[in-house]
Amino acid sequence: MDVVVSAVVFDIGGVLLDWDPRHLYRQLFDGDEDAMERFLTQVCTPGWHAAQDLGYSIERACRELAAEHPGQAELILTWARRTEDMISGPVPGTAAVLAELKQRGVRCYALSNMEAETFPVRLRRYEFLRQLDGHVISGLERVAKPDPRIYRLLLDRYQLAAGQTLFIDDKQANVMAAREVGMRAVRFESAPALRAQLVTMGLLAG
Repeated sequence: MDVVVSAVVFDIGGVLLDWDPRHLYRQLFDGDEDAMERFLTQVCTPGWHAAQDLGYSIERACRELAAEHPGQAELILTWARRTEDMISGPVPGTAAVLAELKQRGVRCYALSNMEAETFPVRLRRYEFLRQLDGHVISGLERVAKPDPRIYRLLLDRYQLAAGQTLFIDDKQANVMAAREVGMRAVRFESAPALRAQLVTMGLLAG
């Protein structure tokens, strides 16, 4: 007999909110995709940003990086000044899925790699995030996915049984890490595909 899922855990960026620095920098580079990609892979790199997801100050990180690259200082400092412009809005359809789950009495949580400063802003800005029963945010905890400690922190904090908890993330490495700690996990592709999976699991009506 299949195990009943009693809680669903959402990633935020890439699942609930469409976060991508390209939403901002495409404007600043006037559509020059090559120049933008060089900047995002050689200056404001994913590795540089990862430290912010672990709690390092966005403002401080940008000031330090701007000192290393004075010719691109304004572009770097804009990362901190206009961080909310990296979000184009909710990912289409997933807020409705969250609302359906809540209506059916399913407990829902967030487990997200996100800066400590930005999460409170987004919680105020997007009302549907306040439907969540709880959250674990990497920048506040100073540990990030796919480190197994952050998954265990979520399970312990909200007294969730790993085998009865479904985790949804757009990155396969994070999905695999959730499975390693005993959670059920699926990779997010689209809201319709996710809803179909939840129907199959008996969490939503067909």
